[in-house]
Amino acid sequence: MITAIISIVQNKPNRDVYVPPGGPPRVAPPSHEIYAAMGEDQIFRMLEDFYRELEKSSLRGMFPPDVVAASRKSAAFFVGLLGGPPLYQQRYGSPMMRARHMPFSIDEVARQEWLAVFNRVLDDAPANYGFPPQHLEGFRTFLREFSGWMVNKA
Repeated sequence: MITAIISIVQNKPNRDVYVPPGGPPRVAPPSHEIYAAMGEDQIFRMLEDFYRELEKSSLRGMFPPDVVAASRKSAAFFVGLLGGPPLYQQRYGSPMMRARHMPFSIDEVARQEWLAVFNRVLDDAPANYGFPPQHLEGFRTFLREFSGWMVNKA
């Protein structure tokens, strides 16, 4: 993983890379009961809606032209994270999330916008996707803590 990060950073020689203090977050993963309640199809729907909202945000430039395809890749990660099969690893290999985000300049402002967009989708997630409401706060905490590790610009 370190080699991948170094390789990506070397392709951007004029950019200082910020590393959040404390290393990767030590946050509890979301409950696997989320996948049990929602299932794969609803997680994919939720992530597609999230990416369609991102498409309208100032973060649009960080995503490929086909946001639906991008949402499917992200949804594969979330399926495994939430207790389903490890679709992301099966399809794309190890997530290496920080390394995969390194080509993009992500500061705290971008992180907060990403979280705000995700939170807007989560506000209606119990009704729209069968997201178990008792796990919303834990999932939001996970997103808030984990997303801090994607910040790579002070």
